[in-house]
Formats: sequence, structure tokens, C-alpha cells
Amino acid sequence: MNRIVLFTACVVLCCSAVFAADKEAAPRDYTPVVVKVWPGQAPGEKPGEVGEEHIKNRDRNVIRLADVTEPTLTLYRAKLKAPTTTVLVCPGGGYNILAWNLEGTEIAEWLNSIGVNAAILKYRVPRRKDRPKHEAPLQDAQRALRLLRANAEEWGIAVDRLGILGFSAGGHLSAATSTNFDKPAYESIDEADKQSCRPDFTVLVYPAYIADGDPCNPAPEITVTDKTPPAFIVQTEDDRYVDSAIGYFLLLKKAKVPAELHVYDSGGHGYGLRENGKSIITWPTRCAEWMRARGLARFPATQ
Repeated sequence: MNRIVLFTACVVLCCSAVFAADKEAAPRDYTPVVVKVWPGQAPGEKPGEVGEEHIKNRDRNVIRLADVTEPTLTLYRAKLKAPTTTVLVCPGGGYNILAWNLEGTEIAEWLNSIGVNAAILKYRVPRRKDRPKHEAPLQDAQRALRLLRANAEEWGIAVDRLGILGFSAGGHLSAATSTNFDKPAYESIDEADKQSCRPDFTVLVYPAYIADGDPCNPAPEITVTDKTPPAFIVQTEDDRYVDSAIGYFLLLKKAKVPAELHVYDSGGHGYGLRENGKSIITWPTRCAEWMRARGLARFPATQ
């Protein structure tokens, strides 16, 4: 009888261990998650000022989001267990639309492939009447960085490895966010706003509006100091906004902030990660190398 009891107990213990192991080994859910940036109406919004959010068109296989009034974060988490480097991704579109797949979802998937979390910022567009073009988006970006830090434990974010990456107008927004973190763009609304909105690093890909025609004469909202985050910058010589990249690099150099600038001979503007037959398409490799050298990315991207 005692043998039967002992055998039964062993079976129960073994089964429990197996079930526990199965539970522990269960795959994590890496489905993208959408989070609202503001708990209510975004600051300064006027009901009816813009229409309902919609996709404007899909020319060149680019999804262009228009009339954004409710900013969101779309979280793409890398397949890593430990708190991970995270990048706030700011698509471009002239502050009029957002190139959602070209400079958003495709970038998030690439970041995941190098072991980095991504959070795509759907910021407010188009430009609001009687407000600077970047004012509402800057509010959204500052709030987004604070939310990411406030929810770092739940979302697997390393709070000291939180960066920002932007394309074109999103590059201008990223530079403005990186140089205005000590100037709140909106009044605090909750506990999340006690968090820092300073990015730990910045990546600018064909940034616009930072300088116009003179790299030594930056836009007034771009105020680089020795507290500005280090940056990786990419542009092409035949891009009409090339002065923005050169200008930002020179500002960082003057402030003795670490920076890396890559200016390719051709490639134009608005290519994202897509093949265009030009050497500029190697920029993601250069960027990944820069991030890895700074301890921000890892290969392979799983553990």
C-alpha cells in the first residue's frame, strides 16, 4: 500500500514539473500592441479642425495616414527576455501625412531583427492652424517617451537605452525632441509625466527642416547643448535637405557630443529601407553597427 502511495506521489510531482516547465516555456505574445498617447483629448486640439483619420493614398506602395487627431504608440517587441533597447520611431510626411509602412512598420520589424524594441509614434498631422508645424507632434513625442519609461517594466524596456529615430519631418521631430527635453511642451497631466522625455540616443535618416540652405543656421527650435544625446545621421548629397543632416552634425560637434554622419552621393529622399539601386541602402547596416558598438543592439536578436 505504501508503495502505491509513494508511486502516485511521484507521478503527481513529475506531472506538476512537466506542466510547470510547459507553462514556463510557453511562447510569449509578440503581437504589436497599440496604446493611446493621451488619456483624453490631446493638448490644444480643436474639435472639427481636421477630418476623420484615413489613408490618403497608396502610391509607390506607401500607406499615407492623414488627419491624425488621436496619437498612438504601436509597440513591436523584440524576442528578448531581459529589458531591451527601445526606439521611438517617427515616420515622415512633411508634417502633413505619415508614411506609415515605409518609415514605420517596416522600420519596427528591422529594429526587432537586431534585438531592439520599437514603438511607432502616430503623431498628429496635418499641421495645425496658427501653430508651429512641429508643436503638436513635439507634445506627442515628449509624452510618448515618458509613457515608455513609465511602463518600462511591463513592456520590457531598458529605461537607460531609450532612443528616437525619425525620417524627413520625423527626423526634424526627433531632433527637436532631442534638443527640447528640458522644455516641457505641455502641462503635466498624470504620474507618467514625472518621467524624463530625454532620448538616450538619436537616429536621423534624411532629416528635413533642421536647416534650410545654410547648415550653420539651424531652425530656432533646434538648440544643441552638451546634454544633447549622441546621434547617428544619414543623408544623400542629392537630397535637397542635405543641409539639415550636415547642420545637425556640426552643432553636435561644436557641443562635443558624439555623432556619426554618413553622406552618400545619391539616393534622393524617402527610400526607407527599400532597395533603390544606390549605395544609400546600406545605411541600416551602418546604423546597426553603430548601435552594437554602443551596446544598444545585439546579434543574433534572440536569447
